[in-house]
Amino acid sequence: MKHLAKVSALVLCVGAQSALGDEALQGASAVSVIGGADTRRPGFAAALAQAPAIRSGEAWRVIPEADAWRALLDADDAALQNARWNYAGSLIGQGQGAEAFGILEVMLQDDPDLALVDNFRLARGAALVLLNRPEDAIEMLVGGGLNRNPEACAWRVRALVAAGRASWAADEVACALPAMPRGRDGAFRRAAGEAALAKGKPDKALSLLAPLSNRDAGASLLRARAYTQIGDYRAARLNLSLAERSGDEPQRIDARLIRLEAQVAAKTISPAKALREVDALRYAWRGDGTEERALRLSYRLNRQLGNLAGALDSGATLFRYYDVARTSPEFVPELRGVFKAALDPKRKLSLEEVGGIYWNYRDLAPSGVEGDMMARNLADALQHAGLYERAADLLSYQLFNRAGDLARAPLSAKVASLYVLAGEPVKALDTLRKSQDPSFPAEMEAPRKQVEAVALSQLGRVQEALAVLDQVAGSAPLRAAIQWKERDWKGYAATTASQLAGMPGKSLDELQQAVVLRQAIALAMIGHESDLANLRRRYGAAFAELPSGPVFDLLTASPVQVDGDSLTKALAALPATNPAGDIGELLERAPRISDATGDGDTPKT
Repeated sequence: MKHLAKVSALVLCVGAQSALGDEALQGASAVSVIGGADTRRPGFAAALAQAPAIRSGEAWRVIPEADAWRALLDADDAALQNARWNYAGSLIGQGQGAEAFGILEVMLQDDPDLALVDNFRLARGAALVLLNRPEDAIEMLVGGGLNRNPEACAWRVRALVAAGRASWAADEVACALPAMPRGRDGAFRRAAGEAALAKGKPDKALSLLAPLSNRDAGASLLRARAYTQIGDYRAARLNLSLAERSGDEPQRIDARLIRLEAQVAAKTISPAKALREVDALRYAWRGDGTEERALRLSYRLNRQLGNLAGALDSGATLFRYYDVARTSPEFVPELRGVFKAALDPKRKLSLEEVGGIYWNYRDLAPSGVEGDMMARNLADALQHAGLYERAADLLSYQLFNRAGDLARAPLSAKVASLYVLAGEPVKALDTLRKSQDPSFPAEMEAPRKQVEAVALSQLGRVQEALAVLDQVAGSAPLRAAIQWKERDWKGYAATTASQLAGMPGKSLDELQQAVVLRQAIALAMIGHESDLANLRRRYGAAFAELPSGPVFDLLTASPVQVDGDSLTKALAALPATNPAGDIGELLERAPRISDATGDGDTPKT
């Protein structure tokens, strides 16, 4: 038997140091001191529920470490939970939240009914505050008899301030005051002072902080902020000097910020210089409430200077990393107003600048129809300027972050089409795959499948593209358009034959002329003279009065004599209308991309 340097290894990692000197401690019995995995010791919950309510910090009486461990070792099963409870309270009194919480958790495992006891919940809440888990602590410290319990109120004030809800904590201060006598840990009064400042009550904050020493740097910082709010800048400077003299690095940074805030409030520094200093401070310090206040100051100064870009930068950081909507409900609507002002056409920014601002701060776009219209209008402008990929990226954000269920089908087809035009068919296919939804009706799925076929053909995977179209009703025009682009004359002629079956022989419009002429070219290329003769008999009269009549006559003459020059003339005479409509136009404009997988078909020439 020998001395153990750390009991925590044997007692469920509670983390307490053994204070028993060289006295023997058996490993097996040490585990049972705090609790074994399968043990259960009911009964203490009822005893604790009947005990007087904890209403002050005196309940967390500090016990010498050796005495606490002696009580744990000597306790039998009936007394063990009580010994644990006393030790947990002692650890809370010493500010050792992690160790206290570990013991309380083991107690709860042995007696789950403890979760219903106010005193136990108060102890767990206090341990969670010390562990810097304020949200969990708040949940533990409300309900039952804890709502108007001074000790619970005091811990709730600390938890709410730590969770960024200082203004809410102000409503708890009156209840907490009886549990915050002079001489108690200054953290309680500092939290109460923070809450008063959040409510705009600097006089109340100074009153709450009065018992704390000038050597308390945290209290000096709060006093400096209070005096700044009052307008007593000389007193504020004195307290800042006290904090800078006795505080640690975070407190000295905080002092710099408060000094800057006071100078801005007193108008003893120009906004431009103040902005340079706050930017330098932000560069030196990241995180916590100090950065949040620095960002708020930067946001105000940038707005004062009319610097919309700077205001957006600071405001967006606040919006993304701090719960400003909870503490300042007016902030988000105001920031969205800045976002819209930055995009105002009166600023005469270039399209690239407008697109850059929108993309960088797209999460600030207004919600609902207004935001959707803003994105669509900008995407249309980018598309018309030939910036297809930027337009696609913008709408892709709308697709996956804002669009409703039914809007996703047409929007996904639009995004994929833009990627096709940008020469990014892989991104087009990926967009369609990620936005797939079995609930899309057939009429919404069909355009998506058509764009998919275009993207596949763009990669040279023609047979896959045609296979996709097998699943889409009425896809013959696009199938024919793909075969035409690939110079698959035989396949094109076979596909188009079914379209011609129902086409009248007279009064052909531009679309019908295009279909007939393309069919004539395909048949001429493969030398199907009988089919050309049939085409001539059926449509010769209609073409006789048309400008394209001579070309039709040349293509359908017998014997067929189509050389390179005549083919060039025939192609030039084709009407501009694409037989496959808009999707056919997309196919024609799509630049051919090599398939990186090597699975594509070899394009015909």
